[in-house]
Amino acid sequence: MSGLGGLNKSKQGVVVGLVQLQLPVVVTPADLAAQTARICELVGKARRNMSTMDLVVFPEYSLHGLSMDTNPAIMCSLDGPEVAAFQRACAEHRIWGCFSIMEANPGGMPYNSGLIINDQGGIALYYRKLHPWVPVEPWEPGNLGVPVCDGPNGSKLSLIICHDGMFPEMAREAAYKGAEIILRTAGYTAPIRHAWKITNQSNAFQNLAYTASVCMCGSDGTFDSMGEGMFCSFDGTVMVSGGGRPDEIITCELRPGLVREARAGWGVENNIYQLYHRGYVAVKGGAQDCPYTFMHDMVAGRYQLPWQVEVTDGTSCGFAPPTRSYIGPEAHPLVPDAQPALKKAA
Repeated sequence: MSGLGGLNKSKQGVVVGLVQLQLPVVVTPADLAAQTARICELVGKARRNMSTMDLVVFPEYSLHGLSMDTNPAIMCSLDGPEVAAFQRACAEHRIWGCFSIMEANPGGMPYNSGLIINDQGGIALYYRKLHPWVPVEPWEPGNLGVPVCDGPNGSKLSLIICHDGMFPEMAREAAYKGAEIILRTAGYTAPIRHAWKITNQSNAFQNLAYTASVCMCGSDGTFDSMGEGMFCSFDGTVMVSGGGRPDEIITCELRPGLVREARAGWGVENNIYQLYHRGYVAVKGGAQDCPYTFMHDMVAGRYQLPWQVEVTDGTSCGFAPPTRSYIGPEAHPLVPDAQPALKKAA
């Protein structure tokens, strides 16, 4: 049930719009400014499109396109004009928004970052993509974990980006932290269409969560992104899906209360609980251990596959082999002392 895409919004519902944004070409700062303005225009379109809409979601690469250009002149920052424009647009139109930026990183390659901005223009969530799409993408691996934030109408939101969603651990982490609606933004092209669909469905079902996912759309003269906005219910069924029409906004009403009800009341297939309570019919409380070798090996720093892997850097896609090692997690940039300046709409 999607409430006719949000036309019949319930008191407990959250209406989400997924923008199948036309794939842009962004080379210069002027291109970046023009694309920022275009996205802000579409925030207004989303509000006009459906007065009940709570959250509008733009795909990964919606600001920069798919060139993988790391030119410092077109990289963004949290306190830069692009993010400020997105904040103003959300405040002006009284709507939550999810946005993508390629973010300058003085210590290395840029981050592929995502933001959720509330309807007053405040930054509610900031995330750096944990799993860049290797060997194609040059972005620095994210180091802030998988955040969750309070969303519209009492919901809990999380954001994962593109390739992140191919790892079941990502959606599991988001749900484990309380996310009821897992957003997934992407720039994927047509060869990934099947994997896109089945992972959006499995991420929902395995975690009793809604997934709301959208790709860039159309061609930039080189690449063809597929659009394919889709909403999946917590039982894994597809509620609403889009096709390949650029700039179409796919809408759906989601009911977080039903997620909470399922997570509390389901016995059969309550897998996020049963992962750590194996066989609770046979033994009290279930087996509460970690029988997975790969988890132990990751924690111990000895993760190693029992086969040889041939592609382990980006040279096949024209990137020089890296020379730096990963430093590890860092303190979140939106520390309490910095939040007031960043969270207030400019």
